[in-house]
Amino acid sequence: MAKRSRSRSDQRVKRRYGAGELFGIAVSSLTPDELQRFSAAGLKIPCPYKASGANCHKKGGICSLISFEDKGGQVMVVGSPITTCPSRFLENNLVFEWVGQTVLGMSHPNIVSEVSFLMGKEQKESEPEDEVGRIDKVLVDVSGQDLKWCALEMQAVYFSGQKMENDFALMREWKGPGLPFPSRIRRPDFRSSGPKRLMPQLQIKVPTLRRWGKKMAVVIDKAFAESLWPMRRVGHISNADIIWFIVTYGDVQEGRHQLQKHDVLMTTLEDAVEGLTGGVPVTLDAFETSIRKKLSRS
Repeated sequence: MAKRSRSRSDQRVKRRYGAGELFGIAVSSLTPDELQRFSAAGLKIPCPYKASGANCHKKGGICSLISFEDKGGQVMVVGSPITTCPSRFLENNLVFEWVGQTVLGMSHPNIVSEVSFLMGKEQKESEPEDEVGRIDKVLVDVSGQDLKWCALEMQAVYFSGQKMENDFALMREWKGPGLPFPSRIRRPDFRSSGPKRLMPQLQIKVPTLRRWGKKMAVVIDKAFAESLWPMRRVGHISNADIIWFIVTYGDVQEGRHQLQKHDVLMTTLEDAVEGLTGGVPVTLDAFETSIRKKLSRS
């Protein structure tokens, strides 16, 4: 009987999140030697998505998380990447062209980065070092006499749990075969990324943009979008405050996941807030059961 129990245990599938891409390369396509080199690179490798060719600003070059499965010692990645670095959205200018065509009616807008939006009460516009709020990108059509533009925010997903250095230490010693299974537990933290980070940005910026007659575009990936409470769509861009551009990732080609368009969702600010904060409360019994379990462990 015990022998059968061990056999069943050996066949159980373990799942954890680990790095999906390092410096733009799909982890599933890296050799053990490449895993060792990339995990030890620090900040010394250029980001493949920044037009300037600047080095990656994330230690270890993690562009995304992905789910790993370990079944009886056979490790594989499953599902699509979950974006953890906003620069990942810059691949091939797909997002800029998509937003520009949808909102401005042109595929190649001028891009202005980190534009001052919210200033300290005692500061002047001529003192950029004291800026306390900026818009990530502003897409501009300069073909006419008046500026035609829209704001763009790009929201990646934070993760909670153990730091990635634990996995890098394993990668630096990895000899193969196959892939190492993530050494620690972590998960995408959609609640911190949405209600705690993105929602305040929208609540601060969108009312002013709405008074100016301008639109806010927001880029998120499919995994982030699926974590949100359903949002009511408006039928036309003229009635929308926020246009959500949802991207996804295709299969690995030449060692890289390919960024792809998935959906466009037009909403009001109010419906967006509901989508970011919505959920179904647990029952009183479930809540109190959780309290008792935590008390028993203290």
